[in-house]
Amino acid sequence: MPSTPASTLAFTPRPRVRSAPKLHLAIACLTWLLACVSQSSAAERPNVLVILTDDQGWGDLSVNGNTNLATPRIDSLARDGARFERFFVCPVCSPTRAEFLTGRYHPRSNVYSTSAGGERMDLDERTIADVFRGAGYATAAFGKWHNGMQYPYHPNARGFDEYYGFCSGHWGDYFSPPLEHNGQLVQGNGFVIDDFTERAMAFIESHHREQPFFVYLPYNTPHSPMQVPDRFWKKFANADLAMRNREPNKENLQHTRAALAMCENIDWNVGRLLDKLDALQISDNTIVVYFCDNGPNGVRWNGDMKGRKGATDEGGVRSPLLIRWPGKIGAAQVVTPISAAIDLLPTLSQLAGVPVTPHKPLDGVSMAPLLVGDKSAVKPERLIFSHWRDRVSVRSQQFRLDHQGQLFDIAADPGQRTDISAKHPEETARLKQAVEQWRSEVLAECDPANDDRPFPLGHPDYRYTQIPARDGVTRGGIVRSNRFPNCSYFTNWKSTDDRISWDVEVGADGEYEVEMHYACPADSVGSLIELSLGDARLRATISEPHDPPVRGGEHDRLERAESYVKDFRPMKLGTIKLSKGRGKLSLRAVEMPGKQVGEFRLLMFTRVAK
Repeated sequence: MPSTPASTLAFTPRPRVRSAPKLHLAIACLTWLLACVSQSSAAERPNVLVILTDDQGWGDLSVNGNTNLATPRIDSLARDGARFERFFVCPVCSPTRAEFLTGRYHPRSNVYSTSAGGERMDLDERTIADVFRGAGYATAAFGKWHNGMQYPYHPNARGFDEYYGFCSGHWGDYFSPPLEHNGQLVQGNGFVIDDFTERAMAFIESHHREQPFFVYLPYNTPHSPMQVPDRFWKKFANADLAMRNREPNKENLQHTRAALAMCENIDWNVGRLLDKLDALQISDNTIVVYFCDNGPNGVRWNGDMKGRKGATDEGGVRSPLLIRWPGKIGAAQVVTPISAAIDLLPTLSQLAGVPVTPHKPLDGVSMAPLLVGDKSAVKPERLIFSHWRDRVSVRSQQFRLDHQGQLFDIAADPGQRTDISAKHPEETARLKQAVEQWRSEVLAECDPANDDRPFPLGHPDYRYTQIPARDGVTRGGIVRSNRFPNCSYFTNWKSTDDRISWDVEVGADGEYEVEMHYACPADSVGSLIELSLGDARLRATISEPHDPPVRGGEHDRLERAESYVKDFRPMKLGTIKLSKGRGKLSLRAVEMPGKQVGEFRLLMFTRVAK
């Protein structure tokens, strides 16, 4: 952001003080000087905009050779900045997000799953947003969080002053769905990627004059369900695709077409962001970062690499990384040393001149010298580990040892087609030993079988707590709407013996208003609901029918695997007084005059008094 000339600074003098005109003049001059210093300081620190996409593979960009689609605005970041040739993330969503946020391998922060609490980063981790906010940045995130919902796992507690989006791993509808804004439930406005972009642009416009900003845009596409506005779908609905997967007989062309259309929507939104930076005249002072969270979510062209989302092979963990900073990072740079999501915290911090004083050691290293400094400062030889579901592979600059102990020379064999472990026994043994050491030193820090972290309820620093069906455990005949819990609800609630419960820990004594989001047909109205936690009890009767149809599929471009959605109605259960401490939150029906109690989506707690 260019410095504001002193002559243009707005200054309104205080009323004249007759008894001390010289003092008043001194105060006025000091006020003006401090404003100048503040403006100058902000101008010296670059803004940071990080764009992370969901389930987009390395091959889903035209800059990487895919002629099936066109992504000119994303490609422009490589033209005007740097492209990392071999950049690695995790095989799935939440681990990558945790590694970007902390600069540490995801098992260290106890992230081992994509739902049911295993997606949460331990509370003693310090995030990249904490670092930048501590340096005076305005911080915001817009989109899919996927590292914990309840405060203090919530983004507002992890360094982000502003948050708009959803905290689950995936969402069931992309057109004006229910979302949240700083903990409060709100309704989205249009297609979610467009909506998140609008919010980010508004934040940038409202903050760029006062202080530098750190904006994180974790988009949730092209993750399924495969939904995209018509204007982008029309190009691909019946398109012939020249670029095919290495195993074309396994490719679902309709899924590929939908994914490519979603990628072109992302490109359009990236263009809007870049145009906004230009319009505000802050492009030259803004670092823009673009990467993806794992390999592609379908069998489609991905540069002949082996593996897709969920795999620890090259195709499952290789991501594009594009970084633009005009005037600082040279145009059309290609960075060849291997790097990873764990490197982004130290890299961006060094580029921005923001000090990092971690209370835990970082696994990542700064790649900033490769972009703006002495390239010899980065050691070319390092190892990067990829892990998921007890599968571990390791990558050196030249080789990948896969989770089965096979060795591949990626420089000569990027498709991992020929195992050369017998030809290189010493290198194979070295990398196997490194994997075992990583397992004992890093993976051993995470113990999913003994994860005893409760779901927080009622933190003293935050008014709102969502307790969704996603995190609940049932007893009796209640079932989930789908085996993937992230955006599911409970149905088949047909007995007073049925229960839904959550292991929670109340963070502060107080009174909480409770809303239950439910559905119930007219012939089953009248059930008496009881919510309990310890000695606290709250009862309310379902007195209004609400029987919405299952929906979401009307926007799908092909049949989904996840749950469809319903428009649930909020019902006030009343106010409950809770005491600090751990216990089992339980929801049941005391009376059920009809054939069923209803269906359940969410409890919303709002602290009203201490």
